[in-house]
Amino acid sequence: QVQLVESGGGLMQAGESLRLSCAASGRTGNVVTMGWFRQAPGKEREFVADTNRFIGGTNYADSVKGRFTIFVDNTKNTVYLQMNSLKPEETAVYYCASKKAYALGTTGYEVWGRGTQVTVSS
Repeated sequence: QVQLVESGGGLMQAGESLRLSCAASGRTGNVVTMGWFRQAPGKEREFVADTNRFIGGTNYADSVKGRFTIFVDNTKNTVYLQMNSLKPEETAVYYCASKKAYALGTTGYEVWGRGTQVTVSS
């Protein structure tokens, strides 16, 4: 079994930067692809970014390309999301997720963290 725990959320001003972390534990051999999603109040959860821990590669939602960076520290079984130039509309609960599949993409995620709140004020 895999457990994912997010951290790093907070209250930010528009234009500021924030780094989220997600630590995996348990059967980490099953944690091949890791991703970040977010859900704003009253909206559906949406994909933000993902990466493959072993062969690399990244995938981003168009709305965050050039501002967000996803990267992994395999020595810590942790995935990070560096978020720059934050916007108020990016206020949401940010979730980490993982899957055994090697392919990047928005579907197939099997394990989810509980989320961390990011609030961006204007």
